[in-house]
Amino acid sequence: MRVIVVGAGVVGTMHAWHAVERGHEVVQIERESEARGASLRNFGQIWVSGRAGGEELETALRARELWESIGARVPELGFRAIGSLTPVRGDLELAVAEAAVARPDAAARGYKLVTPAEARQINPALRGAFTAALWCERDAAVEPRPAQLALKQALLASGRYTYLGGREVREVTGEGSVRDDHGDVHTGDAVVLCPGASLSGLVRELAPGLPVRRVRLQMMQTEPLGEPLTTSVADADSFRYYPAYASEALDFLNSGQPQTPTAAAHKMQLLMVQRSDGGLTIGDTHEYEHPFVFDTLEDPYEHVAAVVESFLGRPLPKIRRRWAGVYAQCTDKSRVVHREQVRDGVWLVTGPGGRGMTCSPAIAETTANELGW
Repeated sequence: MRVIVVGAGVVGTMHAWHAVERGHEVVQIERESEARGASLRNFGQIWVSGRAGGEELETALRARELWESIGARVPELGFRAIGSLTPVRGDLELAVAEAAVARPDAAARGYKLVTPAEARQINPALRGAFTAALWCERDAAVEPRPAQLALKQALLASGRYTYLGGREVREVTGEGSVRDDHGDVHTGDAVVLCPGASLSGLVRELAPGLPVRRVRLQMMQTEPLGEPLTTSVADADSFRYYPAYASEALDFLNSGQPQTPTAAAHKMQLLMVQRSDGGLTIGDTHEYEHPFVFDTLEDPYEHVAAVVESFLGRPLPKIRRRWAGVYAQCTDKSRVVHREQVRDGVWLVTGPGGRGMTCSPAIAETTANELGW
C-alpha cells in the first residue's frame, strides 16, 4: 500500500510511522520546509494525569506505551519516564488532590498523594512551601523541538518513506490523489490530511462544518536551571483545566478560592518541564476568541514566573525565549480527535487540542486500524 500523509506535525508524523511500521510506502508532504507549528511549540509532556476517563484515558495510556517503545528505538526523542508533581497549598487544594487519589482509575494513572518531604525526595528542586503534592507516576516527557526531525530520520532509514517539504497541498484530484502547489500530483491507496491548526483553504473546502476551533497559548523557556528538575510540575490551577479532577472538591475550590485576576483573565495553569539542556519550559495561557491578539502579553509571564519561584524557593533563571502557539481542538472537548472521511480515499484527522503530543501515537494507530493498513 502507498499512503500519502499531508502535514508533518506530530500527528501526521505518527501516521507515517505506523504506515511504515506495517510495511507500507509513505509520502509525507509538508507546506513548510519542516514542521513549525504546535508540535514544536509545546511542553513535550506525555500527560496522562489530567485526562478524562474512558476513551481519553485509554488513548493516553496506550500512547504512553507507544512513546516509550518508539523512544527506545529513537533515543533522540529524549523520552523520559519522569512522572509529575502538583504541589498543593491549603485545605481546598488538598481536597481536590485527595478526591483524585480516590478515583477508581487512580492506580492506572499512577496517582499518589505525598508529603512535602516525600515530594522533595522525588524532586529535590521543589524547596518552596506547600501542604502536599499529587504524584503521577505515568506522566513522561520528550523533546518537542528535535522530535520531528528524529522521527523523520528514522523513517528515512526504512527505505519506504519520502519527505517533501515546502509544498502545500491545494486540491484533491481523485480517489487517494492530491495536487500540491508545485503542480505535482501524488497518488496513493489512502490520503491522510493532518493539518494541525491550519483549518482554512483545502480543509475548509473539504469539511466546511468542521467541529474544531483554534486555541492560542503563550509559553517561555529559561536558561539552564543549574540542577535537575526530576519531574514535570503543575500547579493547582491545572485542576481547574483538566477533566480528571472534576469533583465536588473542585467545585468548592472554584467557589472558595478563585484564580488570581491575571490567571483568570488568561485562563492560566502552570505546567513546567526541564529540557535536555537544563532550561525550563513554562506556561501556559489559553485564548479562544478570534481574531487572536498578535502580541505576547507580559502579565501572564510575570504570574507564571512568580508561581514557579514559589515552588522552587529560588529566583527563576533568565528567560531565554518567549513564544505563542496555536493548536486545533474539537469543540466537543470529550472527543479525543476529529477523524472524518472527506472524499473517497481521503481522511481528515485533526483537533486533539492540548492532547496532541500526548496522544498522537495512539491516534495514528487507531487510524491505521480503522483503515485496515
